[in-house]
This record gives sequence, structure tokens and C-alpha cells, in this order.
Amino acid sequence: MGVRERRLATLRTHRYRGVDIGWPGSVTARALPSRSWPRLRARSYGEGVTPSTASSGPGAPGLDIPAVTVTPGDIATTTLTVRNDSDIVEAYDLRVVGDCAAWTTVEPARVSLYPGTSETVTLRLEPPRSPEIRAGEMPLGVRVLPNEHPDAVRVLETTVHIGEFHELKTELSPRRRRGWLRGRYRLAVRNQGNTAVQVRFTPGQAGEELGFAFAPAQPKLEPGESAEVGLRVRTAKPVWFGDPVVWPFTVDTTEAGDQEEPAESRWDDPVARPPLDAEFVQIPIFPKWLLILLAALLALLLAWFTLVRPAVRSAAEEAATEAVQPRPTPAGEQEAAGDPPGTGADSRPGGGGQESGAEAGAAGSGGDGSGSPAGGGTTAGGQQSSATIDLKTGTGAPGTGTYKVPENSVFGVTDIVVANFQGDEGVMTISFGDRKITTIALETFRNQDYHWVTPIKIPENDTVTINVTCAKPGTPATGRQASECHEVLNVSGVLSTTTQ
Repeated sequence: MGVRERRLATLRTHRYRGVDIGWPGSVTARALPSRSWPRLRARSYGEGVTPSTASSGPGAPGLDIPAVTVTPGDIATTTLTVRNDSDIVEAYDLRVVGDCAAWTTVEPARVSLYPGTSETVTLRLEPPRSPEIRAGEMPLGVRVLPNEHPDAVRVLETTVHIGEFHELKTELSPRRRRGWLRGRYRLAVRNQGNTAVQVRFTPGQAGEELGFAFAPAQPKLEPGESAEVGLRVRTAKPVWFGDPVVWPFTVDTTEAGDQEEPAESRWDDPVARPPLDAEFVQIPIFPKWLLILLAALLALLLAWFTLVRPAVRSAAEEAATEAVQPRPTPAGEQEAAGDPPGTGADSRPGGGGQESGAEAGAAGSGGDGSGSPAGGGTTAGGQQSSATIDLKTGTGAPGTGTYKVPENSVFGVTDIVVANFQGDEGVMTISFGDRKITTIALETFRNQDYHWVTPIKIPENDTVTINVTCAKPGTPATGRQASECHEVLNVSGVLSTTTQ
């Protein structure tokens, strides 16, 4: 073993005994025992690290951390002095433990010290601006781990004073509401500060037309807590006509103690909250389109009673009169005796010396109906003629009206006209002899006509018959409901004789 190796062995053997150690060409130094650690409060930081009173021993540094104050969102620094009072070169690993570890860093995190020397490290505190960082005192622990003597690990503790910060976040929805007298809104408020606050709401409006009500009026919120507040806006009086009226207003959210501070100081605050803008649109009770509609309806009613209704009544009366009255017979075609066709005692319709059409009609009438023939002009092989059946029937009772073709005659029917001038309801059946022509509902028509190019021939003594079942009498042009149904059938065609 050389001289240098023997001296190193002697140094390792005697370095803790406080003896003088000499190095060739160096200054004589004395290894001093380490100083005791400061007395600390016991607090658990996890990972089995608990600060305690340290005894003298190798690798134990001298530490000192002053208290620090910081506000969330800001940056604060403090220092920690690490002193090596041992007699060997020692490296120390520093790590922050506890609640502050997430936002506290050590710079540098590892220091190497010669015996008897010290170094100051910086603790940088950057708490986030969050309601989770509550205002008040929070412990800060720094674990110091000597690399050569890990069993001498210690934790030094100090107190961090977390300052208060206030921040309210408010949302108003909807920003625009329509209504006649009142509107409802929702305010969502959240306390994003780190201390409990009581919130108050201050509405603002240019005039005094609106009333405001908040429920609840002053909610109390813990840090990070949210609440929903109902806002009801009401106007003093309604708007009856015209355009909608827009009422703008604002809502300012403050803490319960903010009203004692000057407004200038609050607006200089970097987190000052601008008021929320909203509108209440008061719509009129009677909008414009409703007034226009009412005016149009009134004009239609006036037009109906002054123009349309009289014209309809006149047309109905004319149609009923035309259906009831028989067609006129030209004077040149009357009988030589001067009697009108169909009214002589023993004459046929339209022919002199023939059987009376009135007698034939009277013989063929039934129920409340009666048939009356009327003669017309002559044609090749016969004479133009017509007959009318006028039938009145009580409610719920069937009625029959007939017209009988005279003897020695054939009636070739070419046209029929049915009149229901009262607007009765029921059923009518028209038959020529044993042949049913049609069945129609009375309520479906007022005047109905049928025409045939080829005449339908009805032999002598056969009848033209109408059967009516009255369900409900209608209302004639007089405006008063009739007591019974009243229908008129006019049948026309060519009446030919079968004997010379």
C-alpha cells in the first residue's frame, strides 16, 4: 500500500473523532460535529416522512425557512439555507411535500456542499387562481435527504399565508324575452374566489317602468359553489295597441360588502365584473294583424247584409215563383171557345174538344199534392203541354203528388224542373208510371232540372208521381222556418192523341 492510500485510510478512520487531519501541501482543518436540527412540530406529509427533532450526527444540515404570503394567481418566493456541518462532502436532495407540493418548486432541487459550507435555495410558490386554494394558512414542508446518510432524512416546515381573492361569474339567460306583462329569466352565478361570499344583485334601468324580483335575493356561496337564481321582470301597465315596446335593463352581480366601496375602486379591479345586458320586449294585447283581420271581417259582414243577402233573397224568390207558376200559352193556340187549355170542363191540355187537363190532373192527384196541366203550341203529331205538381208534406209524414195522363193520349216527357225553394230536408222520388226516374235528397238542391232528347212516353191513365218524405222543413226567403215541407215539380213535353 502506498503512502497516499495509507493516509486516505487514516482519514476515513478518524474523520468523526475531531482530530486534526493534515493533507500534504494543504491547510490544517478540524472536522466539527454537526449542529442539531431546529425543533419542529410533528406533521405527517405522506411517504412516511414526519419532521422531528434531530440529534447531532453526520450529514445533518442546518436549515431555516421564513414564512411567506402569496395570493392565488400570483408568484411568491422564499429561501432555504442548507448548511453542511459534517466533515465530508455531502449532496442533499430537496423536495416539497404536503398540500403546497403541486404548485411549489425548489431551485435547485439538489445541492452538494463541502464540510462547513452552506447554500441558499429558492422556493417558488405559484398557486393557481382557483377556488380550491382556500384562503388562510397552509403548511409547507421541504424534505431534505442526504445522499450519504439517507437515514438522517428530515422535513423542515413553515407556514404559507394564502391571501383572499374574489371572483364571481354570472350568466343570464335568455338575454331577450317577450311577453304581455312579465318575463322570467335565469341567473347562474358561481363563486370562483377562495373565500365564502354572499351575493347580491342590482338591477338597472333608464326609467322606472320595470319591477324586478330575485329568488333567492342574496344567496351565500362557498368557494367553487354555484347557484341558480330566478329573475322576474314585470311592467306597470299593458300595451293595448301598436308596436312592441323594448325595455332594456342591466343586472350587476356584487358581493354583499361591495356596495360600501367606491365605484371607482371596483372598476379599477382587474377582475371587475361588467353588468349583464338584457331586454324585455312587451308585446301589445291586440297586435296589428288582429286589428286588420277584425276590420276585414267587419267589411265582409257589412257587404253581406247590404249587398249579397238581398240579392240572394231576391234570386230565391224569383226561382220559387218561376217554379210554381205554369208556363204561358200563346193566344193563337187556345181553343175556339176561348177557354185556356187545361181549364175547360172536358178538354185535354192544349186541344179543343178534348178532355179537360184540370179534370185529369184532379183525378190523378194524391196526398197533399195536386197536378195541373197547361197546354202549349202544337207540334207534328201532338201538342206541347206541361203540368205542375205542388206538394206539401208534414214533418215525418210521407206525401204523394201525381199528374194523370188523359185518356186516348200519350204524354212524351222531355223536361222536368224540381223546386225546393224552402231548403227542406228529406227524400224525393220521381216516377213515370211504374218506372222510377230518380231519387234525390232535398237538402242537396234548391232548383234541379232534367232534360231528355228522346221523350219518355207515358201512356193514358198512367201518372207522373212524386213521393216526398219530409225530415225537416226549411226556411224560405221570409226568414221564418216553415211548418211543413213544400216541393214543386213541373213536367213538360208533347201530348199526343191516340184516336182521330
